[in-house]
Amino acid sequence: MPQAMPTSTSNKSAFAELGLKATIAQLEEEIRELYLADDVPWIVGYSGGKDSTAVLQLTWLALAGLPVERRRKTVHVISTDTMVENPIVAAWVTRSLEVMRTSATAQGLPIRAHRLTPRHEDSFWVNLIGKGYPAPRHKFRWCTERLKIKPSNAFIAGVVRQSGEAILLLGSRKAESQARARVMMRHEKHRARDRLSPNAALTNTLVYTPIEDWSNDDVWMFLMQVNNPWGYINKDLLSMYQGASPDGECPLVVDSSTPSCGDSRFGCWVCTLVDKDKSMTAMIQNDQEKEWMTPLLELRNALDFRTGARTEEETSDRHLRDFRRMSGAVQLFHDRPIPGPYTQEARENWLRKLLAAQTWIRRNGPPEVRNIELISLAELQEIRRIWVVEKHEMEDSLPRIYARSHGRALPRPQARRQSGSW
Repeated sequence: MPQAMPTSTSNKSAFAELGLKATIAQLEEEIRELYLADDVPWIVGYSGGKDSTAVLQLTWLALAGLPVERRRKTVHVISTDTMVENPIVAAWVTRSLEVMRTSATAQGLPIRAHRLTPRHEDSFWVNLIGKGYPAPRHKFRWCTERLKIKPSNAFIAGVVRQSGEAILLLGSRKAESQARARVMMRHEKHRARDRLSPNAALTNTLVYTPIEDWSNDDVWMFLMQVNNPWGYINKDLLSMYQGASPDGECPLVVDSSTPSCGDSRFGCWVCTLVDKDKSMTAMIQNDQEKEWMTPLLELRNALDFRTGARTEEETSDRHLRDFRRMSGAVQLFHDRPIPGPYTQEARENWLRKLLAAQTWIRRNGPPEVRNIELISLAELQEIRRIWVVEKHEMEDSLPRIYARSHGRALPRPQARRQSGSW
């Protein structure tokens, strides 16, 4: 087994000792040895961002260096689409998975790409508009578990059920944050098979983090100097990061005073867990062709009452929420009711705003977004079911709201209506 790269949380390059080519060659050999060590299937977490792209690229190159007869176990590539991803990134990832499938087959590699999505009942809009969950906040972060963790964990659990064990490859790096570094170093103490760490949340799943000691600049150096093996263009990824950086700077820094857009974060365009969606704002400001995303940014800011608030009272959405909890009970805190879900009026207004944004983009956006789907028909049908069946809102207002927004009637469900469903 090649010697593991030194552990460091500094910005020191992981390529400093051996150079880029020798370090990559050593890491590819390590990946090959781990791959051939057993029959445990591999799962690569792929978001389309720089870190996960680097890990998948290393894995792809390592497997391509094996004789065809030794490529005997499957490597699953999983990408979780929350259905509220930044549209630019979502399109990038979707296309990447398509190219990946074609290239893996052509190159005779046992790599299988999977696009995962949350169940309709777990989707963002079904929970916010249907059930009335308030926009996520740090004290009520209901979105991450439903949109990201459950779909990926369900897939991993399925692989474990079939094979008894799984190895998860992630692009986690210690340089991302001190908290991430502490977690990763704590897991190092319990490592098995040299570079594999246990996963506390997933039974019979080990984690491999091949670029854990790389800096941001190491990642970009690798992506810019080594061609993407499935045929995607890493320079386009760089351009996407650059466009999402408020200062527009390139990520390859030459000294400590040079800013880097390598820290750009892509995620859900509806995210209210951050103070401001800097990446979407920068995309709109840096590229006139992306101004069609403005309605999304406006809706995101409407969900986040901190945006533009002048007083602490203005940061509250209490006026949009029922005084009763979801169960119907009234709970007091300092003689004031703890607010519950959004009221019927508020939920209907959120739906109007969402459909209005979707309609505007379809009419005014570039050709590639003319069929954009901010909310699916299946989600609309589930929201309608919740409003009528669970909340007993017999006005059945969703079809009327949809018709006014789209100028046509709400399509009927594909399946026949069954007990308790639409």
